[in-house]
Amino acid sequence: SISGGLSFDALNAQPVPRHMVSSRRALSASAIQDIEALGGTVVFTHDIGFSIVDGLSDEAAARLPSIRGVDAVSVDVTIAGEPGQGEGRMEMSGHSPADAFAYRIGLQWHMDAIGAPAAWEAGRLGSSDVTVAIIDSGLDEVHDDLVGRVDASRSRSFLPAGEVDYALSAFFGAPDYADFNGHGTHVGSTVSSNGLVAAGVTDQVTLMAVKACRVDLSCSGSAIIAGILYAADSGADVANMSLGGSFSKSEVAQAGFGDFIGFTNRTFNYASRQGMTIVVSAGNDAVDLDRDGDSYKLYCSTPATICVSATGPAASDNFFFGPFFDINAPAVYTNFGRSGINVAAPGGNVGGLVWAACSSTELDIGPGGFLATPCTFSTNFTSGKAGTSMAAPHVSAVAALLVEEYGRNPSRIKNRIQQTADDLGARGTDKFYGKGFINVPQALGIDSSNPANGRGTRVR
Repeated sequence: SISGGLSFDALNAQPVPRHMVSSRRALSASAIQDIEALGGTVVFTHDIGFSIVDGLSDEAAARLPSIRGVDAVSVDVTIAGEPGQGEGRMEMSGHSPADAFAYRIGLQWHMDAIGAPAAWEAGRLGSSDVTVAIIDSGLDEVHDDLVGRVDASRSRSFLPAGEVDYALSAFFGAPDYADFNGHGTHVGSTVSSNGLVAAGVTDQVTLMAVKACRVDLSCSGSAIIAGILYAADSGADVANMSLGGSFSKSEVAQAGFGDFIGFTNRTFNYASRQGMTIVVSAGNDAVDLDRDGDSYKLYCSTPATICVSATGPAASDNFFFGPFFDINAPAVYTNFGRSGINVAAPGGNVGGLVWAACSSTELDIGPGGFLATPCTFSTNFTSGKAGTSMAAPHVSAVAALLVEEYGRNPSRIKNRIQQTADDLGARGTDKFYGKGFINVPQALGIDSSNPANGRGTRVR
């Protein structure tokens, strides 16, 4: 059983080799036939000139550039995710963000910090007609906070065939976009939650699971790119990418994909033209993005995104329940830099965590096998985590609320979020806060002068 440890061998996972192909447009039928003749399978191709080929040996992949229309080939890139920490069981409550158990007992200082209660009081709970794609480790659609929030018809996994996650899906009888790490569920339920266990910024917005990260939270670079394109083409209004990661420009060039940066920019620009606002996490390495040298920071170095740094309490009388002090202090781990950061949002800090749902299929990885966690098999657990991964979904939720007013207009939504943010730190653009700390009522034009609806009612 899982509780006794399920071995990796028992799941018989054998991922197929995967390569990324750059071209001027989608691969032609003749090019696909040539690839198949080499033993590969084209599992994804897109008009912007990106394709994924599975099953090729290194020798066969080396022959791809000779095929007409193929410009560059690279092995799939692995990007490390941003794990959080802490978890605990919470009982259910009534269906309302303000009545969510974790919020009522004072855990969710972060909702007060951004002024979310003012939006709830004003009836701004989000619209099911607005979709946020969660490009992450998956979503737990049976968790009490996510039942009815996840669009199964548009959710899917882009991981290579043979990955252990597919075997785990079969073991649990879960869809291929199920979340075995817990990261995606935490992120998604921060955007939109039924408010039974923990409140989300909204409680009506539709979520789309776009799985690009594995149970160990390593993420497939090809799956991320394909996921962005898929989400944009499938009508997602907002995409949340709490992925972090970076790569060496010189190493990518040596691998044969010298224009990977230009190609990445092309992908994000395409998604933006399709009307999808993209929110990304800044990363947890405490590095200055202004002095990153050979490192290309995914995806704050890319235009057409909203890059989010993390803040949180610098201290608290009680780590879980507060009161919390200096709640908008820059998190000790957050990346920073005027050239990269657009806005800041709660991500957790040394004085307190961000709380949201955790997946009922969440697993720990122990020596030789998988182990159950306190969340496994339960649909009413919540977990506390810290990271810029936790900051980004607060901004994605605000973007989703603004879609109701501005439609699918990424530039206008980005400008509104930045213009209405609280100008903290250095005046203007600050290295930690960018244009400022997000302010939900100001972004929505809500009067939050009533202390009961305002910001920080549970913090000091």
